[in-house]
Amino acid sequence: MKSFTVGAESAGNTVTEFFLSGMDIHGCRGCFGGHSSRECPCVQKDDMDQIYPAVKESDVVVLATPLYYWNMSGQIRTAIDRLFALEEGDGNLLRGHDRSSALLMAAEGNGFDDVLLYYDHLMEHLRWKNFGHVLAGGNGDVGDIEGKPELKEAYELGKSIK
Repeated sequence: MKSFTVGAESAGNTVTEFFLSGMDIHGCRGCFGGHSSRECPCVQKDDMDQIYPAVKESDVVVLATPLYYWNMSGQIRTAIDRLFALEEGDGNLLRGHDRSSALLMAAEGNGFDDVLLYYDHLMEHLRWKNFGHVLAGGNGDVGDIEGKPELKEAYELGKSIK
């Protein structure tokens, strides 16, 4: 994510990061009580209240996550599920809106096929442009990614956002 951020900022973009592992985000209740207000669309009050306005104001949403059991981390999946509150009711605040997304992933292995299928379906549903992805396999230990070509790819992907 750091390489992507440096690239995006070098192109004049403003980057807002959320580190979900340190945030209090509860699972979606499936209550269909969302969209109660445009400012706080979900009935649950937790740290998603910081994420909703950032997503609504964004042009590009970058999903950066490790690969766990052939999917995104539970934290990012929970946040994605909770974005449903922006889709409910009149005046959908999530789908379309000329948004794009990129996917950045690191993993010990290289089994990215399933998560890419999920990501492609998600982009299709959200009507967001798939801006691309950088997938870095072979990272079993902290620091293994240092010096790998995927860091340069992430930088260039970030820099290409205009």
